[in-house]
Amino acid sequence: MKVDPRLDILFEDQDLLVVNKPADLVCHPTKGDEYSSLISRIRLHLGNENPAHLVNRIDRETTGLVLVAKTDISNRQLRILFQDRRVEKEYQAIVYGHPVDDCGLIDAALGSDEKSEVTIRDCVRADGAASQTEYVVERRFERSEGAFALLRVRPATGRKHQIRIHLGHIGHPIVGDKLYGLEERFYLDFIYDRLTSADWGRLILPNQALHAELLKFVWQGRAYSFRADPDTAFSGFLAGEPVLQIAHVKPVKLSITPSLV
Repeated sequence: MKVDPRLDILFEDQDLLVVNKPADLVCHPTKGDEYSSLISRIRLHLGNENPAHLVNRIDRETTGLVLVAKTDISNRQLRILFQDRRVEKEYQAIVYGHPVDDCGLIDAALGSDEKSEVTIRDCVRADGAASQTEYVVERRFERSEGAFALLRVRPATGRKHQIRIHLGHIGHPIVGDKLYGLEERFYLDFIYDRLTSADWGRLILPNQALHAELLKFVWQGRAYSFRADPDTAFSGFLAGEPVLQIAHVKPVKLSITPSLV
């Protein structure tokens, strides 16, 4: 069986596969070879003749847990759990600045950002879909680059880019987020390979510091709980390691269009 060595498998049985997705990897293919997406690597592991369904998806630059159903039946049942909000999800995020409150609930509707050049960008808007994100400040800290905080985040709803938009909305965008961070232009400059050394210095990290850490649910009478450790860039930043040591290799620009990231 051909298995991509970069596929980090945390759990597998006859129905489920749980992986820890790295940064800079899309869940579904856009362009590229058989290694260029998470689902492609999973199919290499399972065999193309076998079902493989991503029950949840996370953004290309987000790291962490992705649940894979290995049968059509388990896929339908698990998707219902997610749709009915019967899955507990927790993320870790490193944000700019020190939130004043130790915890909070961000209740802000989300919809398409019609003023943006980027077609996939959403924003807070009164006529959008109801969206709620709860956060707890785990740690406030300082580095030479400024003030930061580590948050534990629990999305009550599952809107596109919800956590990233909500944290930016309260004035604490995620470190390294090119689309909802310091400047929207960073996203397009990244896509078209126009980011300068100064831009990378302001972004600090090569990918957004958002990690899907925990999934918990009850299915078929059994309680499941999966947890994934963040990658070295995320943990190294928290540990105070120099950014040049963390991100010594410039990320490779992907051959994709802005609407597909």
